[in-house]
Amino acid sequence: MEPTDFTVRSMPLDRLKPPAVGVADVWYLDLGALARPLRGALDGHVGYDDPAPLTSGQLRFARRFYLRLLLGAYLGLPGKSIRINRSHRGKPSLDASAHQEDLHFSMAKSEDRLLLGFATRCHVGVDLEPVHRRAYDPLGVARRYFSRAEFAALAKLGPAELDAAFLRTWACKEAVVKSSGYGIANQLCRFTVETSLDRPVAMLAADDVPAGDWSLALLRPDEDFLGALAAPAAELRIRAFRLLPAEMTRDA
Repeated sequence: MEPTDFTVRSMPLDRLKPPAVGVADVWYLDLGALARPLRGALDGHVGYDDPAPLTSGQLRFARRFYLRLLLGAYLGLPGKSIRINRSHRGKPSLDASAHQEDLHFSMAKSEDRLLLGFATRCHVGVDLEPVHRRAYDPLGVARRYFSRAEFAALAKLGPAELDAAFLRTWACKEAVVKSSGYGIANQLCRFTVETSLDRPVAMLAADDVPAGDWSLALLRPDEDFLGALAAPAAELRIRAFRLLPAEMTRDA
């Protein structure tokens, strides 16, 4: 999906209809722009127009704030009422004792950007990577952590293609393990995704379930970032949104 495929939504958000079964909602947020109205609450010494980038602590606050804001919009609750648990492997989920809706979500961060995925009755995973990111030793990483088929395919590529193919493969695999909830350790080698830049992303093989039971998609929310979404669903339609501050909507 290209940036033009992302529907612009602006603050404040009204009640959102949760995605239907077989649909995943993806939200892309530029926290550097969105969180400026929060700066006064985060640091009383800076104003809305302060050009300084958000600190790491301010970014952590902003990520939690907007995750709860969107969850609250889907559930018809104020964000502060949203209760989130984490599994022993760190995967976040809604507290089932407080929220009956079967809404699943995933979050990926990169610099001051945030990608959030939501799905109903389906575990979803997302990843976000800077397109110019370069691994120090991509083939070394692939040999150690990826499946044999993925390493063999990447090893055939020249330097001009290797970086882009590795980044795409990494993003897809990160999204898959986030969806599964197993975490990265000892899991990246348990499945194989398409590495060729000339073919659509897809799950080619998996240890636990048929590869055809998985959906993979690439997202390009802007020219500087590459996203990926994965879900254990044979068919999945994606609705993509870009959240902007109210005053930016006229210029989007």
